[in-house]
Amino acid sequence: MKRSIFCAVAVWMLLVSATLRAEIGWRASSPDELARDAAAFNGIDQAITESLTDVQSLAVVLKGRLVHEYYRDGAPDKLRDVQSVAKSALTSLVGIAIAQGRIASLDQPVVALVPEWAPLNSDARVAAVTVRHLLTMTAGFEVDDPTGTGAAGRAAEAWARPLRSAPGEKFAYDNAIIPMVIAVLERAAGMPLADYARKELVAPLGLLEPSYQRGLQLRTVDMAKLGQLYLQNGVWEGRQLVPQSYAISATQPQNNGGPPVSMPYGYMWWIVPSNAPRQTFMASGYAGQLIWVYPPLELVVAITSTVSQESQRRGHAIQLLRGKLFNAAQQRAASAP
Repeated sequence: MKRSIFCAVAVWMLLVSATLRAEIGWRASSPDELARDAAAFNGIDQAITESLTDVQSLAVVLKGRLVHEYYRDGAPDKLRDVQSVAKSALTSLVGIAIAQGRIASLDQPVVALVPEWAPLNSDARVAAVTVRHLLTMTAGFEVDDPTGTGAAGRAAEAWARPLRSAPGEKFAYDNAIIPMVIAVLERAAGMPLADYARKELVAPLGLLEPSYQRGLQLRTVDMAKLGQLYLQNGVWEGRQLVPQSYAISATQPQNNGGPPVSMPYGYMWWIVPSNAPRQTFMASGYAGQLIWVYPPLELVVAITSTVSQESQRRGHAIQLLRGKLFNAAQQRAASAP
């Protein structure tokens, strides 16, 4: 009798959770779907807790449903340090600004938007640097950061750096691109980045207000929403938030990329090479912060990890993704509905 009551309460709690998630953008889950989810992902939490100790949180979305979550600290609403995943959030705002006519196009020169930067760099080639060059990491500035851990610095100082190559010629991963893109967006939008993000992305997606104090901090489930937005070609709950053509191009190879991930690069998204009609893409942050989008299964996985050199070296997030987690997602996708 007690066991029956416990099971009934557990199912009720799962239904309440699914209903709440549906209110903020996820498709609601039936009792049968919840049972199949639990069966498919059984053992994942134990594996993370015992063996993949750097992994701190996990959110898995399959065909628009939030099917599994894990939080080592038991805090689903905690804002977490996403490191360079922030770049893939930032590119969304650029796409929105272009759709609104605030930025003329990807090929608009940066100095047309921030003219006071023009005299800061004596290299004549810098006038040809466009918004596209910033987003594809092909601006050409002098940078030596194969690990992707260089300090971002200030936008004007980043712009004043020498050029190593002509704009558009070579990929070079450059954290200093971030303050430059932020400056461009703030100038184009006529408001602070946080205000523009709140209006155009945070509120429409139903995100918990992010923190920008020490880089971007997001809930894990909100990282998954960003991945889902791009899986859906910029559409969220029937509304085209990011232009379709931009969302598609952002998650397709724009160049061959290079370190630190050594995969093709889109507009601040990494592209996983494959022969699938639509390639897998991901946002990657130092030490195991990931948004991984696998279109063949309509699968989105968000993972956060301890931020440390040891975590980066161990690669627990990638081990989870490539092992038990992907197998569980495949199993669940095969067990319709």
